[in-house]
Order: sequence, then structure tokens, then C-alpha cells
Amino acid sequence: MYKMKYYAASVFFLLAATMMSQEVGQQEREPGHSNRSKFKQMYEEFATPNTYRSASGAPGPDYYQQQADYKMNIKLDDKNAKIYGTETITYTNNSPDDLEFLWIQLDQNVRTKDTKSALRDGGGVPLAEQPAGFAGKYLSEPFDGGFNIEYVREASGKPLPYTINQTMMRIDIPKVLKSKDQISFSIKWWYNIPDHTVNRARSGYEYFAKDGNRAYVIAQFFPRMAVYSDVEGWQNHQFWGSGEFALPFGDYEVNITVPADHVLDATGELQNRKEVFSKVMMKRYEQAKKSYDKPIIIVTQAEAEAAEKNVSEKKKTWKFKAHNVRDYGFATSRKFIWDMQAVKVGRKDVMAVSLYPKEGNPLWEEYSTKAVAQTLHTYSKHTFDYPYSKAISVHAKNQGMEYPMICWNYGRPNEDGTYSDNTKYGMLSVIIHEVGHNFFPMIVNSDERQWGWMDEGLDTFMQYLTEQEFGEKYPEAITPNKAYPSRRGAPAKIVPYMSGDQSTISPIMSNPENVYQLGPNAYAKPATALNILRETVMGRELFDFAFKTYARRWKFKHPTPEDFFRTMEDASAVDLDWYWRAWFYTTDYVDIGVKGIKKYYVSDKPSKKMLEYMAARNLTEADLPPLVYLADEEGEGFDSNLKGKSPLESSKTLKEFMMDNMTAQERANVKEPKFFYEVTYDKPGGIPMPLIVEYTYADGTKENITYPPEIWRKNDAEVKLVLSSQSELVGVVVDPKAETADIDTTNNSWPKKEEQTDFDKFKEKIKG
Repeated sequence: MYKMKYYAASVFFLLAATMMSQEVGQQEREPGHSNRSKFKQMYEEFATPNTYRSASGAPGPDYYQQQADYKMNIKLDDKNAKIYGTETITYTNNSPDDLEFLWIQLDQNVRTKDTKSALRDGGGVPLAEQPAGFAGKYLSEPFDGGFNIEYVREASGKPLPYTINQTMMRIDIPKVLKSKDQISFSIKWWYNIPDHTVNRARSGYEYFAKDGNRAYVIAQFFPRMAVYSDVEGWQNHQFWGSGEFALPFGDYEVNITVPADHVLDATGELQNRKEVFSKVMMKRYEQAKKSYDKPIIIVTQAEAEAAEKNVSEKKKTWKFKAHNVRDYGFATSRKFIWDMQAVKVGRKDVMAVSLYPKEGNPLWEEYSTKAVAQTLHTYSKHTFDYPYSKAISVHAKNQGMEYPMICWNYGRPNEDGTYSDNTKYGMLSVIIHEVGHNFFPMIVNSDERQWGWMDEGLDTFMQYLTEQEFGEKYPEAITPNKAYPSRRGAPAKIVPYMSGDQSTISPIMSNPENVYQLGPNAYAKPATALNILRETVMGRELFDFAFKTYARRWKFKHPTPEDFFRTMEDASAVDLDWYWRAWFYTTDYVDIGVKGIKKYYVSDKPSKKMLEYMAARNLTEADLPPLVYLADEEGEGFDSNLKGKSPLESSKTLKEFMMDNMTAQERANVKEPKFFYEVTYDKPGGIPMPLIVEYTYADGTKENITYPPEIWRKNDAEVKLVLSSQSELVGVVVDPKAETADIDTTNNSWPKKEEQTDFDKFKEKIKG
């Protein structure tokens, strides 16, 4: 008995393997090759795990990061649009390395008159250009921006030698900074503040000609320590404009002196609120601390409009402290309206805050703080409780930029206060996105200079989830009977990009300075990839646990892409190397279709194909165990008498097997299929994905099956699947709900669309 079973298994294995090789076709023998499987593990792409970063994706036992603490005194010259500052940096070397010099980032130097940033792109004469861009290039003198460094000094006051290379400054310290040692030094500087509405600076001012005032959103305004890590050493890649920032965590004490009639908010806790707030503002602030359902106006529109009409010659200093932040930003103007609302996050209260001039109303007063509150709720649910005391949204024309606890956002109504749905949704989305950056990368502190997608892509994915929840919570804000119209995140949204010209597409795993289409590359595609991973590949439960694990592991730390990839697998037990490779390391696209369908019937007699197979191996039926044969309806020599017969009617062998091996009760419970199909699916696209299929039968029923992506592991071009059914198969649709970002749906149906006239009639019939 054992020998017969072993022999039968061997025959079946040989038969299957041979048939597979025959289906591939008679080809010349290929030379040997290395592992070309898209499911191979990513040992070649990933760095070797070490004691700093473990193979699980968690920080290792020797993980370290540097500390940079700042004490700053800042003065804003509103009349001349200049900013002056002195800062003392205390830098702690927590690395195991001794450091010979220090690197400081001077990002404002991207705006010097002789900046190389403006010279690095070619492209020739465009067919058309926006007026601001044209005027900036050809009709204006270059802006005189960039840091003016007055001194760099040791704590003792002795000058420190330094060298400026574009946006980086090397400080030559008098002696090696040993591991675990500290150094303190001071820098004095100033620069001309740019008009951010003219050249799209990430920070600067907007001038309002009608009342003669400016609104300032100020960041990258002080020389900042570069990151030193186990991955890059010094991250001193130049700032060219697109690649954002890599910054260490630290504690800040910042005093900001501005005109006395200005309203100001910033990163950190305000230390002298009673000195800078009026009694009325203090009373309203205390109300806001207890208002969880609506914002409380701290400075009204009428008060802001009154302040616009007079310019105070007096000064006021706002004092802040911030603990464990990676950067600093502030906004100030006499034009600002100010509102606040308390938000319960975990066991603590967080203040959701909005600052906006009258030009932002009525839109901003209605929606800004609501969007901030929703962002804190949704992001905290999927990552960790928001740890800071506030999150501020500042209105600024054409802006969308983020810093710890504060961000600037666009979305301006028309002068008469009317606005379109596009303006409203644009404002809501940018607020959600920029406030969301508090989580990625302000807390989960990835290297934006090298991997733009790690903050923009993860944040855009979370933005999508937040937008959908915002629409559910505030349905009155959404066009009636519609979901929030997210611009990015849904699979179908990325199809135009992924199906585009390959010469202008880069892998996600590219430096943001070197890609053609930064928005789709760093924002949209990774967000879509994560959405598909959550909804279609892993499922929400596994994905959400793994994503939260990543966020919590790397909160207030510096993760790499591999830390993210490894954690997602470590916390879910889902092998995703094929997914990371396809979506993040290549420019492949998804395209899966129905290639063909054949109908089969069961028989006791070998088909013509089977007989040819046996003859080639000198086999007879006597050499084989009892077999059930399947005959192709379209095959040569097909016995038409098999049509319409069930397996038990057409196969004596099968009937005898059931009589000998199954009880009467078991035989009574058998649902005998009457139809057998071989469905061939092909994959013109390079990305393997789950094969999601909807089968429609003649009796009007539908069956949805999702085959795992591993179905492509042994043949990346096509797979053949056997389908058995009680009713005749009349329709097949691949990816019926557009879940996979398939770029070509013309091959997703059988019968093909141009052949579906009769099928459409049938569908209408069964609907009736």
C-alpha cells in the first residue's frame, strides 16, 4: 500500500512538472542564472543588522543619538524685514566616536545672491510659465538672502575658526570632542527675510499692500546642528531646495522680540503669558482650556483689524521653552486672529490653535482648528498619543510647511469671502498634512534630506485616513452624499503616474533632489502603497498593529527605511520583501488580466494530450494508478458525450473511490460540481499583487476570491487556475473594486468588453 501511494505521488509530481514545462513552450536551453524571483529576500538591498539597528527593525542595544540644546535671543526688525539672533549651542556627543569638527546647517544660504541652487537645473525655454516665476528669473535682481555670520565663539569668548561651504558650515573645534563629552559655543548672525509669496520660500513674510503690514512665518532662521549618526556619520548633504531636513533633538530656550502690537506663537511653552497677553486675552485663554467642542477666539477679527491701522514703536519679548524637539519655528503679525480649542488626547489635554489674518476668513474661523483637532485624534490613534502641549495652524499664502508644534498652510477665500469647494478641501488637506508632520518626521525623526518619502509618504498616507474620518465627523462640510475627496491615497489616483513615461519616473527609494516628479514620487506613490498594503495585502488588523509598532519604536529617534520595512514584517509575520522591492525600489507597475478560459470535463479515458504524454514516456494505462482525467472541450478528439455530465456520471473510477472511502453520510453531503474551467491570468506589469477575482455564474450568483500574491512566485508571467462550479461560468473580472492600482483595465474582464453584448443582456436579465 505504501509503495503504491509513493508511486502514485511520484507519477503525479512528474506529470505536473512535465505539463508545466510543456506549457512554457519548447525553447532552447537557457544558461544558468542567479535568483531572479521577485519574492527573494532583500539581503542584497538591506544593510547588515548590527548593535545599533537590529534585524527586527527595532533600535539595537547600542543605538545612540546626539543632543543639541539651544539658547537664543531673536529680534525681528519689522520695518526693514530683517532678523537678528544670537544663540548658544550645547552639543552632547553620545556617539562612540571622537569628533574632530562640527557641521552646522545654514539653510538660508540657498537664497544668497550667488547661490548655486538656481544654476543646477536645465530644461531650456518652457512653453509657458507663471508670472511670478518668470519675473523672478528675468525681471528682478537676485534676492540678497543668506546668513551673515558675525562671529562663532567658544564658551570662553575665544573665536572659533569656521568654513562655509554653500549651506553647510564646518566649525573647527580646538580639541577633539570625545565620546560622551559636551561642547558649548555661540553664533551671532542676521539675514534679510524673503517675501515667501514671490519666490516660494519655506519661510518669510507676506506683505499686505492695503494696510501696509506683514505676516511672518519664520523657520530655518538660525544656524542648526547637522545630524551625526551610525548610518551617515555627518549628514552634511547640501540643501538645494527640495530635500528637507535632518536634525537632532534638543531642548530650546528662545526669547523673541517683536513689535508690541504683534500676536506671536511658536514651538514650545510660553513662559511669560501674563506679560504678553492682555487681561481679556487671558480670560479667553482660560475658557479655551476647557472648551472641547468649539474654538474660543483669543484675538477677534475686529481687534486684529484695529491693530492693523497703527504701528507700535514699542517692543515686546515672548519667551518660550521647548523640550525634546528637533527644530523651531514661530509666526508673528499684528494682523493675526487667534483661536484655540482643547483636545483630549489620551489622558492629557492638547491645545489646537489657529492664527490667521482677516484675509483667511470666513473659511479659517470655521474649519482650521477643527482640522487640527481631527488630525491629533486620528494620528494618535494610529501611532502614539501626541506628546506636545499644542499644535498650531498658521494661515500663509501658497504655503504648506511644518515644524514642531507649528505649521503654515494655504487656502484663501476670495476678497468677498466666498470660496469654492476646491479651496475648502485644499485648505483642510494641507492643514491635516502639515499638522500631521508633527508625527512624521518631527517625532519619528527620519532623515528628510536623504529619504523624502519617509516623512512625506507616511504622512500623506495618514492624511488620507484623517480626511476620511474628518468627512465622517463633519458631513456638513462635505458635498452632500459624498466622501471626502482625497487627492492622494486611493489606488486609482496613482495610475496616471505609474503608467507614465518611464524616463521621467524614479523609484521611491531616490533622493528627493534627484527625482523628476517629487509630488507623485515622495507623497502619492508611497501613500498609495501603504493604503494598498493595509486594505488589500495585509488587512487592517495586522497592518495597524505593525504600523503603530514602528511609530512607537522610533518615537524621538532616527529611523531608516530598513527599520520601517523590517518592523512591518517583524510585527505582522507577513513576508513583504516582494512588496518593498516592487513598490519602493523599482518603477514597475501593476497590470494583471484574464488571458483565456478553457472548459474541461471529467472522464475515465485519457485525453489526446494525455495519450501523447504517455507515449513519449512509454507508459500505458496499466502503468498508472487509477486516474481521473480532464478533457479540454476544445481539444482535438474531445468526446462530446461528456458535455453536461457530472463527474460521478462520467467517471466510474471516481464513483468507486467514493464508495470505498466515504461513508453514506459523507457522500450525501458532497456538492458535486458540474463545470470545470482552467482560467489563465497573465501579468504584463512587473509588480506581483494579490489576484482579486469576481466570478459570475449563469444562475446569477457571484463568487469573490483573492489569491495571495505568492501565486506569481513560480511563474511571473502567467498562472493557470482550476475553477469548479455548480453553475456555468459567464463572467470574470480581475480587481473589480480597483484595489491594486492596475494601470490597464481593458484586459481585466472576460468576456472582453467588446465581446460583452450578450453578457450585458444576461446581467440585465438576472437583475430583473
